[in-house]
Amino acid sequence: MKSAEDRPELALILGVTASGKSDCALAVAEALNGEIVSVDSMQVYRGMDIGTAKPTVEERARVPHHLIDILEPSEACSAAFFAAEADKAIAEIAARGRLPIVVGGTPLYLMSLMFGMFEGPSADPDLRRQLRAVADDEGTATLHLRLEKVDPNGAERIHPNDYKRIERALEVYELTGKPLSELQTQWGADGLRYPGRVIGLRREKDDASRRINARVKLMVEMGLVEEVRELLKRPNGLSEQARQGLGYAQIIDHLEGRMSLADAVEQVKILTRRFAKHQRTWYRKFHMAQWVDIDAEESKASIAERVVGLLR
Repeated sequence: MKSAEDRPELALILGVTASGKSDCALAVAEALNGEIVSVDSMQVYRGMDIGTAKPTVEERARVPHHLIDILEPSEACSAAFFAAEADKAIAEIAARGRLPIVVGGTPLYLMSLMFGMFEGPSADPDLRRQLRAVADDEGTATLHLRLEKVDPNGAERIHPNDYKRIERALEVYELTGKPLSELQTQWGADGLRYPGRVIGLRREKDDASRRINARVKLMVEMGLVEEVRELLKRPNGLSEQARQGLGYAQIIDHLEGRMSLADAVEQVKILTRRFAKHQRTWYRKFHMAQWVDIDAEESKASIAERVVGLLR
């Protein structure tokens, strides 16, 4: 197993959703001969473009992007699979003599890539059969309520319909007697798996919330509802994971008659702001990060210039 000293140097740009990290990474990559590795659990899916704020075709032509459009939305993606694919991409970028610029992103995937996979107990087939029986008889939400009682912090991070993650969290608790969220605190103890610099983009919470609300509004105007409608028509459908993507789950609820479009959009805004709070909590693990405080009126060029200066 390679140590951090044996792995290529990279740059990691952290930022909550809608913080401007993607625009910044694009400019930084152009300035420093880099390629971008996206750490986003939904950008891996083809066809899930508007709701993930995926880089445009033009942007991806300017700078190579990796770990985008690598799976069909009917397929499942795990943190272990993602980290392995990201490791390959980073090695290939470095072999070309270019700088890997990791942009994150989804906390679980980011932590797995930068700190290593959390080593929990092996799967228990009998226990999983029992949990599946409860889900089939009473619904996944019943298991989520059970999880709230034994691991409230973990339950807060998992959607009530995300059976796969609920199952694993309950399994870990039953086998170890400890909440999964507590065991995951081992992350960050031994340093990063890769050498390099970590830069964080930080905005005032009011500014971040305003940007999130504006982004959600723009996504709807760009055709998010139609994008979800077309995804639902795909022959193989959507995996449970893809269906629970932030923004997608709420629009699916609207299209399937469970809520109005206005309510769905408002839910996306609320849950995205909550997700940003969740990201901030996880990013504290990156104690080595240099944080760049951004004023609401600061230009993209100015932000990128400051980050390039730090990386140089």
